[in-house]
Amino acid sequence: MNILIVGSGGREHAIAAKLRRDDPRGSIWVAPGNPGTAGPGRNVQLSVSDLGGLADFASEKAIDLTVVGPEQPLADGIAEVFAARGLPLFGPSADAARLESSKSFAKQLMRDCGVPSAGFEIFTDYDRAAGYVSNLEPPIVVKASGLAAGKGAIVAESVDAALQALREMLVEDRFGESGREVVIEDFMPGEELSVFFLSDGENAVPLVSSRDHKRRFEGDAGPNTGGMGAYAPVVDGTPELIERVRREVALPVLQGMAERGLPYRGFLYAGLMLTPQGPKVVEFNCRLGDPEAQVVLPLTSADLAGPMAAVARGESLGDWSAGDSHGAALITVVVSGGYPGSYPKGHPIEIPEDLETEDVHVYHAGTAHQDGRLVTAGGRVLGITGLGEDLRSAAERSREAAARVRFAGAAWRNDIGHSEIGPTAG
Repeated sequence: MNILIVGSGGREHAIAAKLRRDDPRGSIWVAPGNPGTAGPGRNVQLSVSDLGGLADFASEKAIDLTVVGPEQPLADGIAEVFAARGLPLFGPSADAARLESSKSFAKQLMRDCGVPSAGFEIFTDYDRAAGYVSNLEPPIVVKASGLAAGKGAIVAESVDAALQALREMLVEDRFGESGREVVIEDFMPGEELSVFFLSDGENAVPLVSSRDHKRRFEGDAGPNTGGMGAYAPVVDGTPELIERVRREVALPVLQGMAERGLPYRGFLYAGLMLTPQGPKVVEFNCRLGDPEAQVVLPLTSADLAGPMAAVARGESLGDWSAGDSHGAALITVVVSGGYPGSYPKGHPIEIPEDLETEDVHVYHAGTAHQDGRLVTAGGRVLGITGLGEDLRSAAERSREAAARVRFAGAAWRNDIGHSEIGPTAG
């Protein structure tokens, strides 16, 4: 099979590695990729925003399956560009991708479909929004409606903090077009859970559950990031709970989208809060998460290339299932000093040659080649996934390996998975 993966981060590295295992003799290209993706695939110097160029490449190489990693190309309409050329692509249309690109659309859809989520109101005017939050009890959740690279959701611990978030979005234009409409939500207590589904527009098949840690510092303290680590499976993600989420969340949303003429095909991510009243949706994404993909995909035993290609061709998933997952996986993300604030780039990276084994996978995210050397090129530099018979052994392998990576300012959290195995494991 000829496969094209669009993107350049750790998620795309994990997708390439998984599809290489599924199809050892196939051809895999990654656009634009990174130094890590050049292992399971071949990198192509095409930007994720060059939709026409990507379609030209897919046509030239007779690509059987294009997989879109990041959200922006989906929101920009890459599915429509490929469909117009008769090119199979796994991912939703731009209109269907509004599940992620417009939080106001997603919230209204959930309300219409009876999907459990937090109470909310939508505003475009600062004064009206300020008047509303002034009568709320903190914590108050303020979200930019559009795509904001994972930084548009603020849990304000005071009314003043909520007002500041509203000023940044609606007055100071911090997030541009993405923040000109805001969603103000009720705060939901509980533990988070991530569930990814493969969808053909009608069916929703879950992958193994996962949980990520977004706060920068140990103990889940400090600013939000794109993700400092994740693990799978989650003890709370029982088969009974996942089936409940499939029935009460995924299937109603798919039906609601179909009724609106927006059939949803691709990965559907349900970010959940496990509240005392049951699971409620925090948000939807239209692709795999990062770094969750780096623990979910290594534990997915079933072939993904075949069913993804079938969905890309407009076919049904039929009775496909993700298979049984065995053991556990945990990823520790090694970041640049200063992240998620400003940070330097270009520091040489040393990765021991024996670091990667059957039980330790190294995923590149913010790396580049410069003058023949591997150097830092982003905030989240590398993700080190440990595999084990249980979460504790996976954590030990991940943390020990992360400590062996060397570059100036390298930092990581040593407590990923602490809610299940404690802060000092490893």
